[in-house]
Amino acid sequence: MPTEGLAAVLAVGGYVAGSVPFGVLVAKCLGTVDPRTAGSRNIGFTNVLRVAGKKAGILTLLGDVGKGWVVAAVAAHFIEGEGWVLLIALCPILGHLYSVFLGFRGGKGVATALGAIIGVAPWIGLVVLGVWVVTFMLWRYSSAAAIAAFASLPLIGQVGGQGLRFELFAVVVTGLIVARHRGNLIRLWEGTEPRMTS
Repeated sequence: MPTEGLAAVLAVGGYVAGSVPFGVLVAKCLGTVDPRTAGSRNIGFTNVLRVAGKKAGILTLLGDVGKGWVVAAVAAHFIEGEGWVLLIALCPILGHLYSVFLGFRGGKGVATALGAIIGVAPWIGLVVLGVWVVTFMLWRYSSAAAIAAFASLPLIGQVGGQGLRFELFAVVVTGLIVARHRGNLIRLWEGTEPRMTS
């Protein structure tokens, strides 16, 4: 199959894979609270951890990171051309944000985006994860850690010697993540954002 055809298949498959709402599935399988009905009503790791417990949170995190990583890694292995690879890597992130299984609603994309970045540029992804960890350990705000980590992504890419295509990818991903956290930004500014204390 020509590169364009294979890329199109992987892009669609990546979007569908990204649409899988692991937070909801894990909650149903474990018989815990549906994250869409409690806490922040978000389907991602932080809210699942808060409302459904550590086991559900960890499984959700692994699923969300994994779907981003698998799609991006497969694209990086089978597709020639950085532009195509990065476009495919963006698809699971879009799927998570706008899930076809949830009426085109979804989570905030942090874990899936991290997985996708690790899939195409492992060291860049690990540095982004490091920024998240350090920021979180300092202030205990998951949202602030996510915003700081992805706001730094374009700079990390530039310092890491990535080219223009990756920088465009980084800016788009950063924009998506920050936009999804606009409510958190307001609460952080107002001092009403809840900390993670355990």
